[in-house]
Amino acid sequence: MGQLAATPGALKVLEKHGITPLRLLARHAIGDWGDIGLDDAKTNADALRFGARLLSRYRLTEGVRIWVISEADRSVTTVLLPSDY
Repeated sequence: MGQLAATPGALKVLEKHGITPLRLLARHAIGDWGDIGLDDAKTNADALRFGARLLSRYRLTEGVRIWVISEADRSVTTVLLPSDY
């Protein structure tokens, strides 16, 4: 997963909900992509084979989501809010 990073906004939201960034990173690392559709799941499966960006989306509560993105070269994985993208 490379270097691990998180935006300040994501850290604040996770703390508010009592969730550690490592919990979401662990899910992302094992291929639990969270709340993504079939098209994005297929894109992630292809990304694992061909070396492209990976995206996970996790719903914390209604209207509150966190993304985890691993860059194509796997140099960095970032926990962020959709608005941080």
